[in-house]
Amino acid sequence: MTLRPVEFVVAGNEASDLLPVRSPALLRAHGARRGFWTVLDEGPVERCLALLVERHDGEWVAHHVAADAGRENGRTEDGEALAHHDGWVYVFGSHFGSKAGPLRPRRAFVARFREEDAAYGTLPVHVVRNQFRLHRAVNDALAAAPLTPLPPGDRVRHRFIVETLARGTARAKSWVCRLAADDVPLNVEAAAFTPAGTVLLGLRFPVTAEGEPILVELAGVPDMFGAQPGWPRAVGAYALSGVTPPGALTGFRAVTPTPDGGYAAVIGSIDALGKGSVLLDDHPHGGAVTSRHVRFRWDVTPDARVAGKLVAELAPFHHVEGLAELDGRCYYVTDEDHRVALWID
Repeated sequence: MTLRPVEFVVAGNEASDLLPVRSPALLRAHGARRGFWTVLDEGPVERCLALLVERHDGEWVAHHVAADAGRENGRTEDGEALAHHDGWVYVFGSHFGSKAGPLRPRRAFVARFREEDAAYGTLPVHVVRNQFRLHRAVNDALAAAPLTPLPPGDRVRHRFIVETLARGTARAKSWVCRLAADDVPLNVEAAAFTPAGTVLLGLRFPVTAEGEPILVELAGVPDMFGAQPGWPRAVGAYALSGVTPPGALTGFRAVTPTPDGGYAAVIGSIDALGKGSVLLDDHPHGGAVTSRHVRFRWDVTPDARVAGKLVAELAPFHHVEGLAELDGRCYYVTDEDHRVALWID
């Protein structure tokens, strides 16, 4: 596969995920024939939404979207995954922490906005911080599934779980009741809604003991945004089989629905090399893994496996963060230092 790069500078930041624009009004507002949403790294979600659009003359440009989360402005960070549902764009926080821990409550959020609203000025964004309710639901699903998650290791457990519990207890935080000493830390990197309205969350970590990436299906995510908010509940946890190289650990980096009713995904390393990751201190064979483009259908076996198929090796890239299959072409976005790089096949 030969890829053509297009580079942008968007608020001096890196990109996560890639979601096609569906709103004709939004494309018209930018004089574009196609476009993608991406979410920038680390900052509050309302400061980290961007559009990458291709104008009718073929020029690609980036737009940093002005947004307002109201009373939740400045209270989130590390948006990682984007997904469409019922006219809304959903943004999922990583629910993780820094490379050395602990877990950060600011990253335990889901936000959404009406895509078309971005064509008409400052974009209203509704943010719901879940105070580790999603962490609890996913950990309970992992415990109930016929899968064996890779044990996080003593250092990871201490830095991400024990220290989070200690900090929360010292500050009398109500969310400490949703963490348990034997939990595994979650790193949410990908999301896609199913036709049934559930969400498939792709985890970068944990992976299975065999090194396979894990999907967790959640119901009730839109209920978080109602007048009387409800909380998501886990339907199940599943492993994507047949796509991890022998002896490697691979987690999800992106998931997107395909027109044939299946899903495309990017899998890759469980954390970045050279950035002080305690995950890689405990699991060094999870870092030097190049990205892979894979596909699967939502056919779950009794042992909670979903069969995957390799589409393309994306070597030498270790850091593909988003994928879109649109109009017969594949688009990828990579995590670069202080720039956004879009790659087109």
